[in-house]
Amino acid sequence: MLAPPAIRPLAGADRDAALAVINTAARWYREFLPPAEYHDPEMTPAAWEAEARRLTWYGAFAGEALVGVMGLEYVRDVALLRHAYVLPEHQRHGVGARLREHLEPQIPAGIRIIVGTYAANYKAGRALEKAGYRRAPDSEAILRAYYAIPEDRLRSSVVYEKHRAATSW
Repeated sequence: MLAPPAIRPLAGADRDAALAVINTAARWYREFLPPAEYHDPEMTPAAWEAEARRLTWYGAFAGEALVGVMGLEYVRDVALLRHAYVLPEHQRHGVGARLREHLEPQIPAGIRIIVGTYAANYKAGRALEKAGYRRAPDSEAILRAYYAIPEDRLRSSVVYEKHRAATSW
């Protein structure tokens, strides 16, 4: 049994390792994205920096090695879990779940959590449903309201959501 990965916020010094995780894990998109929509690299250093101005990056570490990343962004009345990537050799070992489980309690009760992913990304869909997320019936409207993504990506994406219940004492 592997020890659970350690989770911590990422800093600028972690950028290159984070990009390696993102760009390696995103190569699986070749299996379902049309060639015109597939990008390698998935994320550039400039894009990572731009995202870092809007969200907080978190990393999952196995020992000293960064093996997974996820971002948390607040947009108006929702929290977005974004850019969830795990190195292929660490997938199916709970790394993504550990990141999500670390971030969800940080989100205030009563806030809707939204996760966008490609409709054809069955791996993400299954993991989110297992974690209590449900596919939103109005994905396009939600994506247009809370995300700034290219039109081609918007058309091939869906949204999963979960409501954090307000606590009662």
